[in-house]
Amino acid sequence: MTARIRGDGDRERWRDRGGRAEERYLDEDDEEAVSAAEAAREGLRQIVALTGRDPLGVTSIQPTDDGWRIGVEVVEDHRIPASTDLLGLYEIELDMTGSLLGYRRTRRYQRGKGD
Repeated sequence: MTARIRGDGDRERWRDRGGRAEERYLDEDDEEAVSAAEAAREGLRQIVALTGRDPLGVTSIQPTDDGWRIGVEVVEDHRIPASTDLLGLYEIELDMTGSLLGYRRTRRYQRGKGD
């Protein structure tokens, strides 16, 4: 998250989740940090590109020190009836600019089965 600091002119100063300003400034050459909504869309796009699976949607998004952690649910195996489809929950890590850092499947389960 960025915030304007009085006296910084046109520069923005990074603020961490605790509201403390870091000593790093955004300049014209720096890439801009993505919002939570943009990170969620990018995480969804990345998991589809990497796995080729049908996405069901974003299940979670959480800021991290390095960027974003996004949870995405996908259909791993289509079955008949659809209530027996196998689903996968993937965790995608993006940096502050939305670039992929890594991903992993954290869970695999049958649709309709509770936790």
